[in-house]
This record gives sequence, C-alpha cells and structure tokens, in this order.
Amino acid sequence: APLPASAAWREGDPVGNRRFVDLGALRLETGGHLPAVRIAYETWGTLAPSGDNAVLVLHALTGDSHVTGPAGPGHPTAGWWDSLVGPGRPIDTDRWYVVAPNVLGGCQGSTGPSSPAPDGHAWGSRFPYVTVRDQVTAEIALADALGIDAWALVIGGSMGGMRALEWAVMAPDRVRGVAPVATTPQSTGDQIAWAHAQLAAIRGDAGWHGGDYHEVGDGRGPHAGLGVARQIAHTTYRSAIELDERFGRQAQAGEEPVGGGGRFAVQSYLDHHAGKLARRFDAGSYVTLTDAILSHDVGRGRGGVAAALGGVTARALVVAVDTDRLYLPAQSVEIAAGIPGADGLHLARSDFGHDGFLIEAEQVGGLVRGFLG
Repeated sequence: APLPASAAWREGDPVGNRRFVDLGALRLETGGHLPAVRIAYETWGTLAPSGDNAVLVLHALTGDSHVTGPAGPGHPTAGWWDSLVGPGRPIDTDRWYVVAPNVLGGCQGSTGPSSPAPDGHAWGSRFPYVTVRDQVTAEIALADALGIDAWALVIGGSMGGMRALEWAVMAPDRVRGVAPVATTPQSTGDQIAWAHAQLAAIRGDAGWHGGDYHEVGDGRGPHAGLGVARQIAHTTYRSAIELDERFGRQAQAGEEPVGGGGRFAVQSYLDHHAGKLARRFDAGSYVTLTDAILSHDVGRGRGGVAAALGGVTARALVVAVDTDRLYLPAQSVEIAAGIPGADGLHLARSDFGHDGFLIEAEQVGGLVRGFLG
C-alpha cells in the first residue's frame, strides 16, 4: 500500500488500549510553551488502595505506550517489552499497576509535530524544541492526574532510561526505585555525531518541506530520509558480531551485489527496517525526539553529572549490554558509581548490541524480578 505522509496516530483512528489525559499548558525548559498538552498512555493491573504498587515504563526513540499485548486495531505492532510486563512476568501485572505513556513529542497519541495546533493544522515546523526534562515534566503532570504520588519503580531503556534518570533527579521524593537500562548520563560527542547524520538525512529529503509535509507537498512525506535515518540508527543498535555472523558477505537471494546492481543480505535487512518504520512512525517526531536525546545531560545546570546523580535517593538497578556500541557500558558504570542507592553495574551478555536490552529477556527480566523482590 502507498505510504502516507505520516504514520502518526490521528483522531478517528482506532484507539486500541490507549487512554488520554489533557494536561493543559506546559512551559518548556528553554522558555517556550505548549498551550495544550495531551498524553496518551496505557495501563495494566490495578492500583492498590495505598497507591504503593505503581510502576512507570518509559519507551525508547521509536517506541510507544504499547509495552505489552498483541498487535491489533490501533496498535500496528505487538508490545515492545512483552517479555517484561504482564501476568507472571518480571513486572507482574497481577501485583503491579503499570503505566506506560507515549512521550511528549511522539506520534502515537501524545502531543507532537503531527498533532493539531490551536489553529487546527498540524504543528509541523512550529512544534517547539523540547528537552528530556520537558518530557519528564509532562509525565509528572500525568502522574498527578492519575493520583500517583510515588512510583515503586521507574524503568526505561535507551531514551527511556534517560527519562528514568531525570525522574530520579527531578522528583526524588516520587521515585522509590529506578532502573536505567542501556543508557547514558549525558549524550556524548560520539552519540551526537551519529544522531546528526540521521537528522541531516531527514531534513535533506525534498519531501521534508521544512517539517511541514503533513499538509503540503505531494503527500508522500520524507520517507527516504526517514529510512536512511533508521538504517544509520539500526546499525548502532546491533553489534558487529551479530551482523557479521548473521549476514557476513552473503548476497540477498536472487541478487548479485558485485557488479550486478544487487544487494548484500545485510543491505536488504536495513532496507526492510527502513520501510517498516515509515509505516508506523512520523518523521517530525523522529527529529523532535532525537533533538531531545541530544539535550540529555543530567548534570547540566546541576554542578555536573556526579553532583546530580549523588542527589538520587531511590534504589537503583543499572543495567548495560556488554556489546552495546551506542550507549557504552562505561557510561552505565558512571551511573552506577554516581547513584548512592545502586548496587553496582549489572551487565547483560549479548551478541545483539544495544537491542540486547529488548532481546535478552531472561537476563534483563531476572534482574528486574530480583530488584522488585
């Protein structure tokens, strides 16, 4: 089927298991503001009368609120952390009340570039710059709206881990346990460089139209640029070990890559992931959220990383993947060393690189189950 200009969720689309909270205006860290913010979220389990069994699960760059459950109307893919959340699973929804929001700036029901601005047209290029701290400010307002005073656990991987750290620093009295997984205390020069190439690919696509492709142009959107961005990102999400052992120099079936105009199998694999993302995501959100990731530095304006982490009062489970070449284990070592309530770094063994935090269900799940007790 032809790709839409944006695969963002829109009013009138199937709601699925989403719920919505309108939070009103939000003043942003850099001085701007959003006049009206809506956050989409999903929940599982039952909040205890004491309110002490709430768990917040935070998604990565292209994730959403659908942490667990099958694909279906409103949910183009199955839950992205299905192995971790559910009845009898490490975060047991027979015991814990789990909340998962779609991040501010996202495209699956929360306010973002594809959402209508006050004039009824998509925000597009007018959507303001938001930081990780702005995203957490919105999530704090969501917790207030849900009547949750404190979380037993705030857990997230990758970009979600950044928000988990910010929760523990910004609202220490509301976080009893925190689990930053496969993340970093601040975006480094290397990570900014990889992200810059992704942003340039999207912004350089003729279909980008300065970010206003939702309502102008030929209706096709910047799919080529978004696809290239995804290919760059996906390469950093996996490891050289996996790509070499899984694909090596194999030709794609029926194609001749050496002199024949065909592709190697690993090229076909990356092409597949590029097309897959275009069918479920929005390029404007990809840019907005990547910019937010680049803003991430828990030490900014707080006396440095060590000072910020030293003020965290929550117990901490810090997990890294040994082959992660995006968020290096050494960066998680810094987190574990800086948080007084951390019991050191827990290292998951994986051949899959950064995505090991999603794939190594037994290892990561075992650590989370043990931490929750």
